[in-house]
Amino acid sequence: MIGASRRGNLLLALAGLAVASMPLWTGAYHMQLASTALIAAMFALSLQLLVGGAGLVSLAHAGFFGLGAYTVYLLGPVSVLLSLPVAALTAAVAALGIGALSLRTTGFFFLMTTLAFGQMLFFLFHDTPLGGGLDGVFIQRPDLIWVVSKAQRPAVFLLLNLAVLAAMYAGLWLLMRTLFGHALLGIKANEHRMRAMGHDVQRLKLAAFVLAGALAGVAGHMAALTDAFVSPDLLGWHRSAEALLMILLGGIGALHGPILGAVALTLLEEFSPLITERQRLVEGLVILAAVLLLRRGLAGIAR
Repeated sequence: MIGASRRGNLLLALAGLAVASMPLWTGAYHMQLASTALIAAMFALSLQLLVGGAGLVSLAHAGFFGLGAYTVYLLGPVSVLLSLPVAALTAAVAALGIGALSLRTTGFFFLMTTLAFGQMLFFLFHDTPLGGGLDGVFIQRPDLIWVVSKAQRPAVFLLLNLAVLAAMYAGLWLLMRTLFGHALLGIKANEHRMRAMGHDVQRLKLAAFVLAGALAGVAGHMAALTDAFVSPDLLGWHRSAEALLMILLGGIGALHGPILGAVALTLLEEFSPLITERQRLVEGLVILAAVLLLRRGLAGIAR
């Protein structure tokens, strides 16, 4: 898995500056839309560590996203300095337990095992009063910016989400250049050879699974913080499938692929209703064309 080139990183930085300037030239609706895309990018980027880094496809990832979101609800209106690390830790602990069991299997069986665990987490909040009911619940946001007026909050959340995404991307960019990152890429390329060379493959994969889960928890925390609403739908397996689709659209082999894919899918879902009432048909055709014609995703165009 590679990061963007120097030119690509410059373009990403310019795009980030453009997003950061949105409060100066656009309204609350478009800032909320941008925040949605940024959160989707965080979630897909966390899964890219598994898919593009270690070659693991997990359908339990939305469960960690949802756990991070529900942590905000269960903790109540506490400081973000507390809720954010607790959300990451909660998701990481769940990923440790699920990963330790799921990674005993491989291939299709690993995929189905993660799906089973993901559905367990979904029904934990769907069928019990733990998460406020199956219809979801509005939450009190943690203490952060309540000296700021409601009219200014979309801008603050936009900048906060942008900062978290930038930190996540930079952290993973550095991680993939360490021995750990190179070992993950080696496992993806040839797991048996890595094992023969003496690497503890299971421990490396579990470490990646836990780290990816923690980052998904951070993304879920930011979603709950931004929307002030949580529901069991956040843990549904289709959320994991959407993240996989973003990775596929953006480029599996590129660290910045999920960001491109998240932006593309968010814009597609936003503007396809303007073309036709059958928006899912349009989205399906566009995605199918992208898969067939852009084998390396959007990140592969520049390459």
